[in-house]
Amino acid sequence: MGNSTRKVALITGSSRGIGRQIALFLAEQGYNIVINYARSRKKAEETAEEIRALGVEVMTVKANIAKKEKVEEMFQAIDEHFGRIDVLINNAASGVLRPVMELEESHWDWTMNINNKAMLFCSQLAAERMRAQGEGGSIVSLSSLGSQRYLKNYTTVGVSKAAVEALTRYLAVELAPFNIRVNAVSGGAVDTDALTHFPNRDELLSDSAERTPAGRLVEPEDLANAVVFLTSPQAKMICGQTIVVDGGISLLT
Repeated sequence: MGNSTRKVALITGSSRGIGRQIALFLAEQGYNIVINYARSRKKAEETAEEIRALGVEVMTVKANIAKKEKVEEMFQAIDEHFGRIDVLINNAASGVLRPVMELEESHWDWTMNINNKAMLFCSQLAAERMRAQGEGGSIVSLSSLGSQRYLKNYTTVGVSKAAVEALTRYLAVELAPFNIRVNAVSGGAVDTDALTHFPNRDELLSDSAERTPAGRLVEPEDLANAVVFLTSPQAKMICGQTIVVDGGISLLT
């Protein structure tokens, strides 16, 4: 398959952690990859090198996707470089971890803009292109168990992830006529860089591992496998769903 006909996948927040793993797995499936990152060019370039070794093309785009104009600039750059987009993974996420009574307006806006506004406008711009290409496409967003259940200090993120799952359903219904499938993957606690910001990280992880029926924590690979499955033809009738990948922990109250 020549590069001009290779399908293209954009993974937001993909210089490290779960996003990086998803980018690697999609590259193994033969996609050209767009790595989006907010801060660390070095990490993004390291990931890009790993992906190039798999024989596909990669571009890295620095963009703070909490700002709509930066999202638009990122898609223009993809248009110029690859001229198409077939898969969007809304992976970039952030959030302020505070008790509910300590939340300030800036904390709320920061979390919602990165986790929800970015998801909406990235999905809109990707879907416009997928529709114009006439071949359909797939959008998968990352959620977490805090969308459905209480996690300490997790208010802003939990509420934003509930919105991720709701937005997934709305996008799914309105984009399905264009053969664009929209789903989400929700994970249990995963030990990535993002968790280093949790004051109770070690306690959280050991507690989660002990309580998980499957006997271990969810790994980035577990979530990436589910994401890749949802982008595949085998998942063509899965529409607007949030697939939970948590080793069974959410089944126990």
